[in-house]
Amino acid sequence: MSTTPSRSLRGDLRDLALVAAGAIPGALLRWRLETIGTAEIGGLRGLVGADFIANMLGCLLLGLVLAQSARRKRLMLWAGIGFCGSLTTFSSWMLQLARALRAGEAWDSLLVLVASLLGGLVLVALGHALGRRCHAAAPASSSKGASPQRS
Repeated sequence: MSTTPSRSLRGDLRDLALVAAGAIPGALLRWRLETIGTAEIGGLRGLVGADFIANMLGCLLLGLVLAQSARRKRLMLWAGIGFCGSLTTFSSWMLQLARALRAGEAWDSLLVLVASLLGGLVLVALGHALGRRCHAAAPASSSKGASPQRS
């Protein structure tokens, strides 16, 4: 029986490391935004605003990532799943909306819910369009004769 990890296990561990490497800065950015929101705006309103900003920023970045070549699996793992995944957490968003509802801010909660859904979709589409435009504007000479990029 071999003591060296199988090729599949090594690949899985590499993928896990990429997701974790992206998740840590994404979570730290979200935490920092919430700290700023609480300090600058205060209370629940600051948390809801910080979550909204984090989610919208993450949607824009996710659109940019999605516009990249499908062969860029490592980019998707690191930036898409890791960074954007931890920056834009559904559970934090729902927690802040539930707190706002409990505090009697039903209309504000509904507004944040609708703005988040519509804004998120628009920003993913905008990020995707920007990413495709940047990809198309990249010098064609850099890809001629080069092997496909795997990052």
